[in-house]
Amino acid sequence: MEIPKAITEKIILDDGREIILETGKLAKQADGSVVVKCGGTMLLATVVAAKEANPGVDFLPLTVDYRNKFSAGGRIPGGFMKREGRPTDEEILTMRLVDRVLRPLFPNDFHAEIQLMIQLISYDGSILPDALAGLAASAAIAITDIPFKGPISEVRIIRQDGRYTINPSLAQMNQGFDLDIMVGASKDSIVMIEGEMSEISEKEMIEAIAHAHNAIKEQIVAQEKLASKVEKSLIKREYCHEEHDEELRKEITEFAFQKVYDIAKNPSNKHERSDKFHAILEEFLSKYSEEERAEKESLASTYFHEVQKDAVRQLILNEGIRLDGRDTKTIRPIWCEVDYLPGAHGSAIFTRGETQSLTTVTLGSSLDANRIDDVIFQHEERFYLHYNFPPFSTGEARPIRGVSRREIGHGNLAQRSLKQMIPSDSPYTIRIVSDILESNGSSSMATVCAGTLALMDAGIQIKKPVSGIAMGLITDKESGKWSVLSDILGDEDHLGDMDFKVTGTADGITACQMDIKIQGLSFEIMEQALNQARDGRLHILGKIIETLPSPNSQLKPNAPKLIRLEIPKDFIGAIIGPGGKIIQQLQKDTETIITIEESDDLGKIEISGVDQSKIDEAIARIKQIAFVPEVGTIYKAKVVSIKPFGAFVEISKGTEGLVHISELEWKRVEKVEDSVNLGDVIEVKYLGMDDKKKMKLSRKDTLPRPERTDKKDKTEE
Repeated sequence: MEIPKAITEKIILDDGREIILETGKLAKQADGSVVVKCGGTMLLATVVAAKEANPGVDFLPLTVDYRNKFSAGGRIPGGFMKREGRPTDEEILTMRLVDRVLRPLFPNDFHAEIQLMIQLISYDGSILPDALAGLAASAAIAITDIPFKGPISEVRIIRQDGRYTINPSLAQMNQGFDLDIMVGASKDSIVMIEGEMSEISEKEMIEAIAHAHNAIKEQIVAQEKLASKVEKSLIKREYCHEEHDEELRKEITEFAFQKVYDIAKNPSNKHERSDKFHAILEEFLSKYSEEERAEKESLASTYFHEVQKDAVRQLILNEGIRLDGRDTKTIRPIWCEVDYLPGAHGSAIFTRGETQSLTTVTLGSSLDANRIDDVIFQHEERFYLHYNFPPFSTGEARPIRGVSRREIGHGNLAQRSLKQMIPSDSPYTIRIVSDILESNGSSSMATVCAGTLALMDAGIQIKKPVSGIAMGLITDKESGKWSVLSDILGDEDHLGDMDFKVTGTADGITACQMDIKIQGLSFEIMEQALNQARDGRLHILGKIIETLPSPNSQLKPNAPKLIRLEIPKDFIGAIIGPGGKIIQQLQKDTETIITIEESDDLGKIEISGVDQSKIDEAIARIKQIAFVPEVGTIYKAKVVSIKPFGAFVEISKGTEGLVHISELEWKRVEKVEDSVNLGDVIEVKYLGMDDKKKMKLSRKDTLPRPERTDKKDKTEE
């Protein structure tokens, strides 16, 4: 059997690197299968869509899965289980990036289950695969008969010294940057943005997005060429996943539109408003018998949701009034409090409207660093943030099944927003935990604000405070009207056309995340959203500074103090001891945590503890073990042994040297015991090392030198 001939298409990046799209060789039983190759990095993307939708499903059951195979980089998974397990945070973040750009581009009435799987099958140590995942996924869909308003693609864009690079290598990333964003788009629209920046301006961000979009367009053309060579993709499958009753739609629109509009126009809280909307639907359904209601309720609920969405949007576009009574630019009332939890190293409450975050900061040593060990990255995070979103925060009771993808994504955005403000010389591992206690609109941005306050409360000398805001968008194609909303509610996120989160200091943007649900969003609208977001951010920043103008000058009494020492690496073994015996006893005696790592010719020691006196004791004992005498320094020494040629003395615990008989006195000494005895404590000066690498010590150099008598005078006498 001959090897199948693959169908390929090529993309040339600005720097001359090639991206090759290939299909027809692997995974041919999937609806679509594409290999994307750049250098020695290869991704396999497969997609399968069920022929029919499952009964009762009225949404798109899309699953995106991304995995880094350890074998791709020539590695075996660490730990007890020698196979890949649950997805890592990095894999989940890549899944989210792909999902968020694909999901809005499937038809609204398509409800068949879709499973998209992306695997890293080869990694060359240079080309980063996450920037190719969106391209691979879209190409796999493009060559199928699955209905899709694509193709799309995603690219990473960074800026170094004012120059943009598309899909940079790992080496380029390690050189540093002031902008790093992932952009997902179709040929005519930006769909998704996520990334971090070093306090850049809104104009600079728009420029980077536009540059990325141009690169994406070229990748889309390549996908279209590839799809044109695959016969199955030329005609999309027919489907009918929804049945409609236009008469019922008309009835409920006429009955409910004005009622919903009036409720939306009168400000109320989330649960009160939800109850009022539900009462309208119940009133409409009450006219039916039980049998009729059972038949019509599902469609009636769908149509009522459409009416609700339309009424709220029209109210905003026509009158500029929002569900809680605000205009489009007003920020909800804010209150903050710091030092709320006496047991934490830093804590803060940030409440904006009906969204509340209780955030803590915990300080630790290098042992507490978050260790990342996957195919691409092996490193330690000394600053990390965890975000929790319990069901009670939205008044729900539902099962808790571990950390959700959403929690990982929101935590990552908040972490990227704050990390550049952590001082590079901070000795601590810093963990932030945000517990969302109430949620009605952008709890991730509340996390950023609470995180800033908690860091300052902990005494971490952050460079500048950071705030964040979530922006929304309402548009109407028929009238051409549009409105950008500041500090959106949960309902406005659900009913709107855009969710745009922006964080930053007073001087610029530090991170962003944007999801757009409509096609054809102009850069004009995006620019207004960014400028309006800046005004909102600065308002929120003012509230943060009112609460705590600057970081506390001191750590909390219960926070660990952290001291760093450097010793010659030859002493590392002596400090650790056989089987770790010495260092373990030292930690027990001083109630500290001590870590040692070798770096070049040095041993770097970190001592962490709460009691300063015990830390000082640990330092003293380490210095005793790792004692290195300094030339010209005088030390108190105990005579431990006497020999005919001199006295052996101990100048520090475990450090002994010889004081030669000629170095005991300025006068001639016939017998060592005439000058010193066993057990005497004397002063000696360290003169350096002799040719045999032994210490040279002198007692006479510490004694007054007698006046010299002239030889001529002695003769005359």
